[in-house]
Order: sequence, then structure tokens, then C-alpha cells
Amino acid sequence: MKKIVRCSIFVSAFLFAGVVGAQDASKTSTSSDSKIRNIDGVAAVVNTGYVTRKDIDDRIAALKKQGAKLPDDGSLRKVILERLIIEKIQLQNAEQEGVTVTNKELDKIIADIAEKNKISVAEFKAKIVASGSTFDRYKQLLRDDVVLSRYREREVEAKIKISDAEIDNFIAERTRSTGGAAPRSAPAAKGEPEEIDVAQIFIPVDTSAGVGAQADAKRKADQLLRDAKGDADFMQLGAMAAKENPKIKFQDLGYRSPDRLPQLFYEAIRNTGGGQVANAVVKSPAGYHVLKVMDRRAMSAGQASQQPEPAASTTNTPQNIPITQTMARHILLRNRPGLTDQDAERRLAGYRDQVRAKTADFGDLAKKYSEDGSVPNGGNLGWMGPGDLVPEFEQAMNRLQIGEVSNPVKTEFGWHLIQVLERREAQLTVEKQRQFARAAIRERKFEQAYQDWLREIRDTATVKILNVEDAATGATR
Repeated sequence: MKKIVRCSIFVSAFLFAGVVGAQDASKTSTSSDSKIRNIDGVAAVVNTGYVTRKDIDDRIAALKKQGAKLPDDGSLRKVILERLIIEKIQLQNAEQEGVTVTNKELDKIIADIAEKNKISVAEFKAKIVASGSTFDRYKQLLRDDVVLSRYREREVEAKIKISDAEIDNFIAERTRSTGGAAPRSAPAAKGEPEEIDVAQIFIPVDTSAGVGAQADAKRKADQLLRDAKGDADFMQLGAMAAKENPKIKFQDLGYRSPDRLPQLFYEAIRNTGGGQVANAVVKSPAGYHVLKVMDRRAMSAGQASQQPEPAASTTNTPQNIPITQTMARHILLRNRPGLTDQDAERRLAGYRDQVRAKTADFGDLAKKYSEDGSVPNGGNLGWMGPGDLVPEFEQAMNRLQIGEVSNPVKTEFGWHLIQVLERREAQLTVEKQRQFARAAIRERKFEQAYQDWLREIRDTATVKILNVEDAATGATR
């Protein structure tokens, strides 16, 4: 799966760029002969560049060909235009910052794409030309895609700050939620001072928001509370909610004495035990809060951490914790033009039925039909621990018994059929825990940092929106 992640950007660039290029080529004969564009064909002026209505038409046609579900409320062209404006701004900024892709690098990327698709570079070029595009057009689209990826990573990564305290809290949460070996804090005796570790998922509501917005936020908070009372990992639940709506925040406040907690919070969790969720959503002037008591401990248990002693001398020194590793194999059908979700699901269901009926071997089917780097190993991904795989894949895998085959599972990479081969208990070292924690926190923060960055560069750009509603073919004279 890690190999899938590394190559997904380039393969998706191939699939997307190929489609866009095909659409673009159908009208190249007229547009490429002239350097002058009628102003009626421009949808937006972006700094010193522009986005044309034909650009919008091409992007919509490409999405339709990929089988994407598109809105039918008349907003599509405006949505696509805004995406193209953001891309144009990023490309302009990347050029100013000197972010480039050399011809040698581009040739290497193309060779890798061809290899992933199990064809030669010459055959790959022939496919591009056969699609109705030109190879030069394809290379330019691919170059832009790689430049965008590099520029985004460089700019957004610089905005993500991760403290040691965040890493410590993340490890403590995972240790508790997985029943790890680290000792649980000693509870305070009745009447004894205590510290409480509280985490929250916060759904903000503007004070000027109407009744409808208030009700929507309350419904979302109530739903999160119900989910939190189930088997869901609280922090992961918060991360998923924040991914759907970047305004939602989640955090572990760490150990605090009652007087250092907001009074509303303390009243809500006063009688809530460690590892339990507050009975009700808390309403504050800023919005709604879903609270979970991660742990409660006697005040004396935390005093050592306040002394200038080495961390190793505290009672909460991180320890190796046991984890369950799973060896699984899969068959992957990638997202690509011409393969709808229905077709992929139907094909994988057919493979599943063959394996269950014992008329075919899973590994043989993977070698023949799977579309990722695990093909030589019959789809075997090796030993994987918690967090090593994308959530949809990991959750489906964890529900399987040894030898069992899943139903088709969709992730960002495509459609998967999964079979669990073996499970074992292993030890996760302290250093590995911290590496994993840092990566997981960065992933959690990346989306928010990315959205903030996009708003920042959009606000600082000079953009003039012109006529967007009409298609290029209907307005260009």
C-alpha cells in the first residue's frame, strides 16, 4: 500500500491528463493556429494570465469521461472555474519561486508511468497519440501536475508545526485506546486533588448565525456524540469530521486540574470516568463541544512531570506497546477513464465468488488482474500495523477472519478485494511510536493547513471573473 501511495500521483496524472489532452486535441486545429484569443473566450483574468471557457469545457468533459458524479444545480461551471483559477495561481507562484521539473526528471516520470502500466515508453506514447492528443500536450499537462504537487508540498509542509507535547498526547491516546502495556494512571482517592485529560471535537457556530445554522451544528454535534459513544477512536473521529468540514476542530487538552478547565467542560465531565464520553453535547457561546475524558489521575501522579527531571524518570515513561499486525493481500482496480465504479465492483465481486467457490486462487487472480506493485507477490502487502493503510482499507481488513475474502472496498486509489492471510502480535518501539505519531499528526494537520494556504494565495491574487456561464463553442466568434 505504501508503494501505491508513492505512485498514485503520477498514475492519476496520467489518467487525468490523458483525458484532458484528448478533449483538448479535438479543437487544437483551430486554436493552435492563432496566438490571438477573442476576449469573449476568456472566463477569468488571473494576475497576468487567464482561464478560458474552453479550459472549463475541457475539464468538465474529462470529469464526465472519468465517470465522476457532477452537480446538476447549475453551479458546475463556477466550481470548475474556481479550481482552475487556484491552479493557475499556484503555477504562477511556483514559476516565481523557481519550482521546476527538468526534462530528464519528466522523462523518468513517464518511464515509471509506462512501467506501472506494464507497457514500453514507445507503446505509451502511441496510446497518448491514439487518444486524439499530442505527446507534447500530454507532457506539458504532466509537468504542470508535478510542479503543482512539489509546490504544494513545499509551501504547506512549512506551515505545519508539531510539538513534542502533541506527540506525547497522541501516543498516550493510542496506548489507552488499544489497551497497550503502558500503565494507566492511578485514580485520585475521594476528595484528593486530581488532573483530568480531556479531548474535544468542536463545531463552531458564529454568534450571528441563524436558527438553521445553529440547528445544523447541533445535529452534527449530536451525531458525533453518538459515534463517539460507539467503538470509534475519538481522535480519528475528530480527524474525519475535520476533513469533511475544515471549520471543525479537535484536540486533546492534556492533563489539567479542574480549575484549569473551562467551567462548562468541568461541569459536563465532573462524574465521567476515564475513557468515557460526556453524556451530552456542551453548548458554549462559540459553538458545540463533544467531550471525552481520556484519563483521570491523582495530582501527585503529574507532579513528577513538572519537576526538572529527565523524562525517563517519570512514571509515564513511554514503553513498547503491543500491536496486532496483519498480513493481507489484495486485488486493486485503479480509478481510470472507462472503468466505472459499477464495473469495478462487478469485476471484483466475480473474483471474490471464484475464490469462495475454490475455483480460483486469490494470488493467481492478483497476478493476472491487480494493478499495483504487489502483483509479483500475488497481491501480498506484507505485515501491516495500525495506521499503515488508508482507513477504508484497514477497517475492512480488520473485520475479516483469517482466510476470509472481503466484498469490494473503495478507497482513494480505486477498488480493492482483500484477503487476510495471517495475524500476529508485535511490539511497537518507542522510537517507532514517535515516528508514527509525527506522521499521523502531520497528516491530520495537512488538510487544514492546505485549505488555509489556498485561501491565502487566492486572497492575494488579482482575479477578474468574466462571462462564465456559456460554453466556449457557443460564445466564441
